[in-house]
Amino acid sequence: MYSFKNDYSENAHPSILQKLMDMGMEQNNGYGMDAHCERAKQLIQTYIQCEEASIHFLPGGTITNLTAISHILKPYEAVISSNTGHINIHECGAIEATGHKVLTPPSDDGKLTPELIAPILDAHEDEFFVHPACVYISNPTEVGTIYTKSELERLYTYCKEHDLLLFLDGARLPMALGAPECQLEMKDFKDLTDILFIGGTKVGALFGEALVIFRKELQARFRFSMKRSGSMLAKGWLLGVQFEQLFSDGLYFELGKHADRTAMLLKKGMAEAGISFLTDSPTNQQFPILPNKLKARIEEKYSISDWSKPDEDHTCVRFCTSWATKEEDVLLFLEDLKQMIASL
Repeated sequence: MYSFKNDYSENAHPSILQKLMDMGMEQNNGYGMDAHCERAKQLIQTYIQCEEASIHFLPGGTITNLTAISHILKPYEAVISSNTGHINIHECGAIEATGHKVLTPPSDDGKLTPELIAPILDAHEDEFFVHPACVYISNPTEVGTIYTKSELERLYTYCKEHDLLLFLDGARLPMALGAPECQLEMKDFKDLTDILFIGGTKVGALFGEALVIFRKELQARFRFSMKRSGSMLAKGWLLGVQFEQLFSDGLYFELGKHADRTAMLLKKGMAEAGISFLTDSPTNQQFPILPNKLKARIEEKYSISDWSKPDEDHTCVRFCTSWATKEEDVLLFLEDLKQMIASL
């Protein structure tokens, strides 16, 4: 059974596995204080072009969001997220467990705008309410849509005008950057965000994420927060090695583009078969709305994820391509799909 269930089903990019094998019994300092982490930071710096930024490596997405948000917020402060945001629907209340409320305006396309944030600020006007202090977004969003450069510029301007921090979750960041309409580069984020999450787990790493803290006053004692939250690995060099490989020779960005290309092939074929989609996603997550009978036939040979139920007879599912998805596997699925539709 072939899996389109997520973008971390495969092991890791061969260059990462080979590097780990080549290292053999090499000894390294622990807790991220090693030469590999330092080299990885330097490589990331060449892309973000911000020497003042503080860069840290953490083992996974939820612990990165939890550690960062709990570090930057005071106990009475809250974070604003789309109702479909990862911190709201996929992290088992991790943010709330730190004492910080997640405020969730509804968003059909998964994105936040000043118009969606403004009512939240109006409703939380004094000390009887939690104080909204941070805006959390992901690019791509949980429903595959992206923030363009102009959209991010507008949102960040609004955040600065209202004394809100902007935290961008980039668990699938190169998939957003690979979409032609995005028009963002890594160097733009220093001027358009306060904190940036650079994903590795979903972009060819065995595991691990990089967190970039641009705003100076948020950097102090972040390693204390890492240790307290359990996000500081003794073998932190394992993370450094992986980001060394990902950020050498543009590999990170090519992996994102590959995932997008195979998803666009999948999207085109499904659209030609008469299937509609929840969103117009230009990234590696696609959300077709399937008749239940067709969904059942697909699941006999392919692994996919349920997303929502638009009505009794249809299910919205998620197809996810990855850095390792082969074009021939997508074409094989599309041929199977034609036969399945014809046999219904």
